Amino acid sequence: MFFNSFEFAVFLPAVVVVFWLIVRFEKLRNWWLILASYYFYCCWDWRFAVLIVLSTLVDYCAGLIIYHAKTATSRKIWLITSLVVNLGCLGFFKYCDFFIDNFRVFMATIGIDVPFQPLQIILPVGISFYTFQTLSYTLDIYRGTLKPTTDFPKFALFVVFFPQLVAGPIVRAHEFMPQLEHPPKYDEEATVCAFHQILSGLFKKIMIADVLAVTFVDPAFRNPEAFSGFWLLLAVYAYAMQIYCDFSGYSDIAIGSARLFGFVLPTNFNRPYMATSLTDFWRRWHITLSTWLRDYLYIPLGGNKFGRFLTYRNLFITMLLGGLWHGAAWNFVIWGGIHGIGLAVEKMLFGGKKLLNLEGQSQAFIFLRWLITFHIVMLCWIFFRAQPTESLTTLGTAWVFISRIVTMTDGASGFSGWFVGTLVLGYAIHFSPLWCKKTCGDFYARSGRIVQAGITVVLLLIYTLFGVGGAAFIYFQF
Repeated sequence: MFFNSFEFAVFLPAVVVVFWLIVRFEKLRNWWLILASYYFYCCWDWRFAVLIVLSTLVDYCAGLIIYHAKTATSRKIWLITSLVVNLGCLGFFKYCDFFIDNFRVFMATIGIDVPFQPLQIILPVGISFYTFQTLSYTLDIYRGTLKPTTDFPKFALFVVFFPQLVAGPIVRAHEFMPQLEHPPKYDEEATVCAFHQILSGLFKKIMIADVLAVTFVDPAFRNPEAFSGFWLLLAVYAYAMQIYCDFSGYSDIAIGSARLFGFVLPTNFNRPYMATSLTDFWRRWHITLSTWLRDYLYIPLGGNKFGRFLTYRNLFITMLLGGLWHGAAWNFVIWGGIHGIGLAVEKMLFGGKKLLNLEGQSQAFIFLRWLITFHIVMLCWIFFRAQPTESLTTLGTAWVFISRIVTMTDGASGFSGWFVGTLVLGYAIHFSPLWCKKTCGDFYARSGRIVQAGITVVLLLIYTLFGVGGAAFIYFQF
């Protein structure tokens, strides 16, 4: 059930109305949201809901046992149990075929024919997100920074809450579960802001991300050999805006939908293409993932405590695994590896504090830093988006893009007024001053209910008439 579908437009209001009718009854409202969330997920494939149930049961029990265990050994055993079950499921469904493929290729290079074939495993939607979410619960309890809940429905709702179930934001227990302790109070202003955020997210997805994808990005990546270097460069810029509007649009809809129930989810994006360093970029892009990787991977590896070399190593490993988290393919490993190397080089040249402190630096130097950062990110997006074609492998597609852009090779034009206009609009919105966005939000909030209803209806009609179809969100595949 896509957020940009008619089904969701019916489902969300129905769930919200029933929720507020029963809001005084704690158990009833929690079970209502649990059932609605499982229905939301089962609309894709009900069989994979079993994995969410398994993860919920294991981590609920593991959290309680770890907290009350009397020996360090018992605590470690149950932490390992949680890690094995969650990462085992994630590893099997996401990486099994990847390792089989690469093992077969490796054996073939030494002259051995391996008889077994990849299993063609279907990747359950959202498994990377809810796995990280439940793991953070047991890890925090093990560290002593979180007390487990004894209320199973509350924990189950934390795991399966539908707005952020399949593509984040990755919510941690200490952010969400305290909000379940008291019945939410209806806030008219928050509801208006929620509708505005949902409409903004739909605009990003339908009117920018999908249009860019259909009008040029998808054709360019399907057949890069046909287009000139200049237009392939524009395709990279367009994909950068497409994935941003697609994913941040999803996050906006998720956060806005949660606010309709009185819940606050963490911010996931903060104008990432304004970053003046890769460190800054990762403080702005997919914030809940980058902080998760920092807290549960980078810091446990040693962070920056044990000298420069180990700091660089830890950054590289963290981003390499972060790339692999996105997908079981070498292009994601390369994407993460480039970011890891870039972060390490930044640390080497500038150190941590200097990277984020722009005070005293000239506007020309700040602009140069932004320009370099922006194009490193663009280079990485080429690998992230590359796909096999009839004549090219995934990495071959990336190489054709890079080589034709560098040499500005002649080829077909991708000119389309719709594409160019949408690309300009996307970047104009992204780089517009914050006061512009605040003005739009304030205008919607301060308008009368009739005006708000009219704006909502008009925007939904525009999305319906001029949208290019209910395409899946990009991050559903992760």
